[in-house]
Amino acid sequence: FDDISYANVEVIAQQVMDSYVSGQFDEIVLVYNTFKNAATQEVVTEQFLPVEAPESNDSSSSVDYIFEPNKEDILDVIVPKSLKTQIFKAILDSFAGEQGARMTAMHKATDNATDLRDDLLLTYNKARQAAITNEILEIVGGAEALKN
Repeated sequence: FDDISYANVEVIAQQVMDSYVSGQFDEIVLVYNTFKNAATQEVVTEQFLPVEAPESNDSSSSVDYIFEPNKEDILDVIVPKSLKTQIFKAILDSFAGEQGARMTAMHKATDNATDLRDDLLLTYNKARQAAITNEILEIVGGAEALKN
């Protein structure tokens, strides 16, 4: 993405949700990289749709709350916004993972280039020293020949 923003992701998320509601898909699963650190990203697979209700062991779930407006109106607003946010989070995690991988790759490339430069410098210095030694030997050999 050139421009990652919630507004851009919201359009994609809405299309995915509409496709599920229309019956085009039976299930939607998100697969993305999650950022752990600059060198580590993990592939995550999450159930996106249908939304699964959390398992509850709590016996206090029988408490009757008063919702204003009613539960359906609240859910009609909160669930789509939550799903859009979930997709936005997945995209941001993948983007952060990509940037971390790029940073690691550039660091390794820099280290490799530094090692190559050092090896080339050593080879150059050895060749230069050998040339200087040959010149000295030629001069000494020429001086020795003139003495005889």
